[in-house]
Amino acid sequence: QVQLEESGGGLVQPGGSLRVSCTSPGFNLDYYAINWFRQAPGKEREGISCISAMDGPTYYADSVKGRFTASRDNSKNTIYLQLSSLKPEDTAVYYCATDAYRSNCVGVPRGHFDFWGQGTQVTVSS
Repeated sequence: QVQLEESGGGLVQPGGSLRVSCTSPGFNLDYYAINWFRQAPGKEREGISCISAMDGPTYYADSVKGRFTASRDNSKNTIYLQLSSLKPEDTAVYYCATDAYRSNCVGVPRGHFDFWGQGTQVTVSS
């Protein structure tokens, strides 16, 4: 089993920034694509980004393109999602997910993944 753990959520004002993290104790994420999703209250889960392993492509949903940036630090076995220019509509629980199989992303994530974190709450409010 692959355990994923998100952290870094919190309360931020509109226009502000926040960085959320995804790591896995005991499992090396270096070789796998990592996906980011979010789910706002009363809304469907939305795939927002996928970052490939190594030098593969990174994809973003139109709703976050130009504002969010995914990165990875293999020395820390951690994947980051930098959230900038935040809007109230970015308020959601943010999740990372992987199938621990593919190295490269094929697009903005959608569908089923085998392994998910517990999520971290991001609230954008003044």
